[in-house]
Amino acid sequence: MRTEPATRRVALFATCLTDTFFPDTARAVVRLLERLGCSVEFPPAQTCCGQMHFNTGYRRKAAPLARNVAKTFAGYDAVIVPSGSCAGMIRHVYPDLDVDPGPTYELSEFLIDVLGVEDVGAYFPHRVTYHPTCHSLRMLGVGDKPLRLLKAVKGLELVELPGAETCCGFGGTFAVKNAEVSSAMLADKMTCVLDTGADVVTAGDNSCLMHIGGGLSRLQTGVHPLHLAEILASTEEEPWVATR
Repeated sequence: MRTEPATRRVALFATCLTDTFFPDTARAVVRLLERLGCSVEFPPAQTCCGQMHFNTGYRRKAAPLARNVAKTFAGYDAVIVPSGSCAGMIRHVYPDLDVDPGPTYELSEFLIDVLGVEDVGAYFPHRVTYHPTCHSLRMLGVGDKPLRLLKAVKGLELVELPGAETCCGFGGTFAVKNAEVSSAMLADKMTCVLDTGADVVTAGDNSCLMHIGGGLSRLQTGVHPLHLAEILASTEEEPWVATR
């Protein structure tokens, strides 16, 4: 039985990258969830989840960050994370650090599995292709949830991305340590995006979108990278307008 979302007090874990470089995504998540009846809070004590520290081998440095996240977000009905990689870190790695992550969800999981909605009342009259990010696909197993949400958006033309499940080459510190390999993977991903003829490439992680979008921008393709939350937050009354 579906529980009315108006009873839900949820918290937004914005992630470092979104908070620093893509605040429109965080605002879109709040706008979307409030439209669906949730009471959304942004705990100011939130910090990095510790993923880069852990993945680089600094396990002891990651543990205090994990404990801070768990403490900061304790007591909420759910913690919403607009990032498959950060949600994956919290859900799957925190227990290995002896930290209880609490009820943490990637955005599309929360919308479909918890709120039980696919049509969120969005309007986005653009040709869109979707890149499933590695952590959301392989660690969280979100499957087709983002695609189901996109297919329900009024006016949106969804175009399948060739080689969709292939990594874009970002991989956090991987792109720094293996720049040449990362660039080659990005080139392949950009070719696939351009082959779709899409106006917008979307994903559930701003990290991957930053990587793909940076390459597309350098080539002056005119294709906009846009987080899934920003598409879902767009309505006929308040449509999305390109700002980057």
